Amino acid sequence: MIIDSTVDWLQHPPAPVSDQFRQSALQHQAQLTKPPGALGRLEEIVVQLAAMQHTLHPNVDHVQIAIFAADHGIAAENISAFPQSVTCEMIKNFAAGGAAINVLAHALGAQLEIINLGTVHSTDRLNDVRHYHLGPGTANFLHTAAMSEHQLAAALNAGRISAEQAQVNKKQLLIVGEMGIGNTTSAAALASLLLNMPPAQLAGAGTGLDSTGITHKAQVIEQALALHTPHIHTPLEALRRVGGFEIAALTGAYLRAAQLGLPVLVDGFISSVAALTAERICIGSKRWQLYAHQSPEIGHAHILQALDARPLIDLGMRLGEASGAAVALNLLRLACALHNQMATFSAAQVSTKQR
Repeated sequence: MIIDSTVDWLQHPPAPVSDQFRQSALQHQAQLTKPPGALGRLEEIVVQLAAMQHTLHPNVDHVQIAIFAADHGIAAENISAFPQSVTCEMIKNFAAGGAAINVLAHALGAQLEIINLGTVHSTDRLNDVRHYHLGPGTANFLHTAAMSEHQLAAALNAGRISAEQAQVNKKQLLIVGEMGIGNTTSAAALASLLLNMPPAQLAGAGTGLDSTGITHKAQVIEQALALHTPHIHTPLEALRRVGGFEIAALTGAYLRAAQLGLPVLVDGFISSVAALTAERICIGSKRWQLYAHQSPEIGHAHILQALDARPLIDLGMRLGEASGAAVALNLLRLACALHNQMATFSAAQVSTKQR
């Protein structure tokens, strides 16, 4: 599939959230049959959703999940515990319905789409996978830029298309995830550039590296950044030089969702790096982001801090493929149900707090 290689749309500002509906939701919460703040973060979440959706009755029953997959040239530097062939093998598993995200999407009644942006091995014969053919993975960013300008634009546009489809299909929330051997290395390198932090503070175990493997991974990133940093003056150029096709697609999805006024639920470390990239490209994008979970990846806490983000859950999950966001989705649904269905003090004839 050929997609547009222009990125003029990146200049559009995020849609405004509604302070009016935020205040109305807060007032409604104060009337429900419970002490103020007794439902904790569930109250905060639903007020955020009310402001995003411009309604007093927010809802996230209709959800789209998109998984972007791609290979990474940096995998040649032995920075993963798994071989690069696993990317394609997992795409086949997604198409067959056998992965964690398949099970979660089915249980949640969420629409799931799988997008292969570019892998070493072909998955063209898989009917339930959308193919963009941006290349056999990114280039090895230890030696050269990961993507050409055309590839970066195409990957960003792949994310844009998913967000626009979610809006056309009247989805109330978008979740995007990733799959790609080597992508925690790419994400850590990008985070290092965005936060101006040393790779050793951001590079983690990924698919299961031991301490020696993590040290090697950080050293590879450090060497690569010595090559690229002098040439990087914008977040987009940082993304082009050390990012991945799927990380760029996540970034594009977050940016376009913010422009369209579509709330997103951000997954773990890699997705959060893409969310931070989106915010750096277009300030205010993060107003449309909710954050699902705290990953044990060492760099995730730094990314969340930079986004001023509070994740909903911490279950030690580090699978990726939007699994943490899918698990957190029911918290959003329960928050909406409580807000929309609980009785008020006056309706239930319950006495309010004595003054």
